[in-house]
Amino acid sequence: MDEVLIEIDSHVATLTLNRPDRLNAITPAMLDRLSELLLRCDADGDVRVIVLTGAGRGFCAGLDLKDLAAGKNIGSDASMGIGRFDLRSAPPIVLHQVDKPTICALNGAAAGYGMDLALGCDVRVASSSAKLAAAFTKRGVLPESGGTWLLPRLVGWAKACEIAFTGQTLDANACLALGLVNRVVEDPELARSVRDLAVEMASNAPLAVQATKRMMRLGLEESFEANVHHVFLQLLPLFRSKDFGEGVRAYLERRPPRFEGR
Repeated sequence: MDEVLIEIDSHVATLTLNRPDRLNAITPAMLDRLSELLLRCDADGDVRVIVLTGAGRGFCAGLDLKDLAAGKNIGSDASMGIGRFDLRSAPPIVLHQVDKPTICALNGAAAGYGMDLALGCDVRVASSSAKLAAAFTKRGVLPESGGTWLLPRLVGWAKACEIAFTGQTLDANACLALGLVNRVVEDPELARSVRDLAVEMASNAPLAVQATKRMMRLGLEESFEANVHHVFLQLLPLFRSKDFGEGVRAYLERRPPRFEGR
């Protein structure tokens, strides 16, 4: 059975972590498969939005501690050889670099690595039973998959320190109050709510959406003036795109646009 599933429908690719018997705990094979599918979706012109979720009753329980204890997982002596310490294709970096919008359908608990994966998505929609567990320091490690970069930017320095240093577990409503999730819905409504949001994003001009994401991502690290210049350089090819012409015509004709991603 594939440990990460993919389904593409109406320009939306849904990637599902698929080890429900282990609460989707992460294995090296899952990491490779997830990176592969993220890159495939980013290159696929038919995909405009990527949804990441988990099978069963949890999103992701983090690294598989049973495998780790047996020396089979990330952090084991075998995986930390100097020749293999290359994170360029690791899911957190790939997830950060893809241009397609990413939505986390947080269908249950996300702990450790799972929390970092959730925070790495652009948007998070949580079921009412979802939780984020920053359990790293309780296991003798640190947020190794983007959390030390993401959490302070999402909640501010002081609150990030409190959450990370104490290893807090936050329920869905606490996550909403802190801005860690965009919305909370009842468990039976999660799939439909995420689907509606993804389809709404996918209905817009995909080149413009992807350019917007790139410029917002760059804006996290550059000055206002530099970002304005980069945005202008992104705007010029968009003016020449077929989708720009279609958007203008649809507005003047008072009809929904039909974008092609060209």
